[in-house]
Amino acid sequence: MASQTNAVSPEASQQRVDPSSQRKYIRDLGTPEFVRGLFSIANAQLGQTRQGKPYLKCIVGDKTGEMPARMWTIEEGVYRRLPTDGFVYLEGETQAYQGDVQLIIHNIEPAEPNADQMKDLLPCTTRDIDEMFGEVNRLLGTLQHPAAKALANTYLADAHLMDAFKRAPAAKSMHHAWLGGLLEHTMTLMQLADGICAIYPKINRDIVMLGLFLHDLGKTRELIYDRAFGYSDRGELIGHIVDGAIMLHDKAQVMMREHGMRLPPGMLTVLQHIILSHHGEPEFGAAKVPMTPEAIMINLIDNLDAKTVMALSATRDERGPKTDNPGSFTEKLWALNTKLYKRDPLAQ
Repeated sequence: MASQTNAVSPEASQQRVDPSSQRKYIRDLGTPEFVRGLFSIANAQLGQTRQGKPYLKCIVGDKTGEMPARMWTIEEGVYRRLPTDGFVYLEGETQAYQGDVQLIIHNIEPAEPNADQMKDLLPCTTRDIDEMFGEVNRLLGTLQHPAAKALANTYLADAHLMDAFKRAPAAKSMHHAWLGGLLEHTMTLMQLADGICAIYPKINRDIVMLGLFLHDLGKTRELIYDRAFGYSDRGELIGHIVDGAIMLHDKAQVMMREHGMRLPPGMLTVLQHIILSHHGEPEFGAAKVPMTPEAIMINLIDNLDAKTVMALSATRDERGPKTDNPGSFTEKLWALNTKLYKRDPLAQ
């Protein structure tokens, strides 16, 4: 059991891991297998065994995925030194549990990874960030109304916000939960809308495209992504839906002040409504149900991409630990309210 009182420094972390050995990622771990090294830790909690003894339960991860972990004997002092969401050095052993793989931790202590080590610890998009951002800029360049163009440019001129937009995940764990995920999700939605709007000539394409660009920008404030993904205080207290509507009001004021242009009557309200309603139903976090054709389209396109990515990640993605359940179906995915058939009958 770890007895150190301080976090492991980057230099010490490098020494603790044999530099001649190549790191083994979570997606490559089988059972039983000895594990040691730096990992992210999330949702660290102190539970009680049936015998009344404290134990650690948490999620450990790296850039390839996550797995549940337990440490069956832990002193409360050691637990208090661990971050709830952060990084740790640990040693342990994998074991099969109910068809999946979990990690039994023997030793654990807080760690402070350096920049190079961080690249192994947080999941990241496999797509080129600059190319995706360029595509978003291209699609925004197709806006027709001068006010829509001016509002888009007001957002794009905010370098700090755009840097966060490029880096942030789209979610803590549900879909596009990787660095660059928010940009990837937004770009995909705008590409979908670019084709779909042409089928519905009465839809206001500018409102749809601009609404999709804006709808999740509050996640740049809601989520923490410089360590294990989590929620900021502002994210817990306000959330990205309301914060996005607040941000839009502020940007409209900046546009009027710096460009001397006002949004047409009702445009601010309609765009705020899209942000507030894009989750569709109050039970899913929406402040309002969609009440315009554009808001309805945005909710459906958003749902299309989110659920499709969740389904593909669960069935055809190499992310995550190996499983001892080679059957045709996944476990039930609560976000989709079903288990999924994993096999692609046309795959070679």
